Amino acid sequence: MEHLGTGIGWRPEIADGVAELPGVDWVEVVAENLCPGHLPPALQALRERGTTVVPHGVSLGLGGAERPDPARLAALAERAEALGAPLVTEHIAFVRAGGPLTASPAMEAGHLLPVPRTRDALDVLCENVRIAQDALPVPLAVENIAALVAWPDEEMTEGRFLAELVERTGVRLLIDVANLHTNHVNRNEDPATALDELPVEAIAYVHVAGGIERDGVWHDTHAHPVTRPVLDVLAELCARTTPPGVLLERDENFPATDELAKELDMIRTVMTEAPAVPVRRGPGAAQEPGTAQESATEGNPATGPATTTPARQRLAVAQAALLSALVAGTPAPEGFDRRRLLVQSRALADKRASVVAKVAPELPGILGTDYRPSFLGYARHRPMKGGYRQDAMDFAVHLLAENRPADPDARRQLTQWWRDRSGPKPPGRPANRLVRAARLALGRG
Repeated sequence: MEHLGTGIGWRPEIADGVAELPGVDWVEVVAENLCPGHLPPALQALRERGTTVVPHGVSLGLGGAERPDPARLAALAERAEALGAPLVTEHIAFVRAGGPLTASPAMEAGHLLPVPRTRDALDVLCENVRIAQDALPVPLAVENIAALVAWPDEEMTEGRFLAELVERTGVRLLIDVANLHTNHVNRNEDPATALDELPVEAIAYVHVAGGIERDGVWHDTHAHPVTRPVLDVLAELCARTTPPGVLLERDENFPATDELAKELDMIRTVMTEAPAVPVRRGPGAAQEPGTAQESATEGNPATGPATTTPARQRLAVAQAALLSALVAGTPAPEGFDRRRLLVQSRALADKRASVVAKVAPELPGILGTDYRPSFLGYARHRPMKGGYRQDAMDFAVHLLAENRPADPDARRQLTQWWRDRSGPKPPGRPANRLVRAARLALGRG
């Protein structure tokens, strides 16, 4: 496994500070935020200094019932090659549901949601991981995620689930110790037990991030300082193995550069004080990472047709029911904690409003204090269908179709904003009804 050292998540807001931080060996970038032919100058300067850059994907949905989208895989591969990356990373999560497998409308979560730790989900995940491995020019590592909700009737612990995934696919692991802490608070799962079951020799690197606890729920915000309990989980991991790399994540509410330096120093201290230990293998991890073993249930996707298996069908139905409850207001599936689903639903809507405000900052500028309540009302029963930029357009269409905002000047501004960004629409698309309604509203504006 390649030694990476100490790193930090590269974000445009802290690009200058990252360049000044001492002892940063590598950075990680959100793959979907990069254009391979037009890298940000500050990131290109880091590469020219010899800093390793790893692309971190967030939209593949490897834990979803559908096979990975070839276009998304090609884009991730392109970014890996453009950056000269030693590996790429993604998440063990699902991010969309519905569609052809369930004969229902497609929905997007705009967030990473947990997969059930069941045999069905593991079979599907293993095939999806192998498809991704075949499409990528460098090794793949997958990350454990934080969760507010737990699936009923799970058949494996997180550690056992990850161990079998590695055993069957040879994939590497990106272990997020903040996510292990989150699941300890939210789902009463012991981080030490998960670490004992992990095949630690498969770890490519480790994430460390901050969060906050509200009303007994831990929110993995990446917008707060790293807490002592998260560093304690890192220490537990370092007592079992020496990770090839550790990276500090920060996505919001960026502190001064010297505060980031202090957090990196705390991480280095934990790693330095950990006793030197040999690699300890988790149960069932008999093979070296990077060597794939064919699944006995799904077969090798490279040698057979992409048929829909019963496991995919069952997983598709379950994930669509959960996501519909979270983003479309349908009843909670049986066995789920309804209070937790409500907390998760509100968190998803709030995140959706915040991200749309970033990708389309003109909207809160036009709507003022009415932006957030209007958006949350719009989102309550309208799932996201085409990413955040399309969500911003759909929100504008919704308002204009209802002859809103009430202020004529604001409505004219919103009308112009929509006109500037909406191109000709191909006939026959479901969105055309909304577009036609918006155009009628434009005439009234």
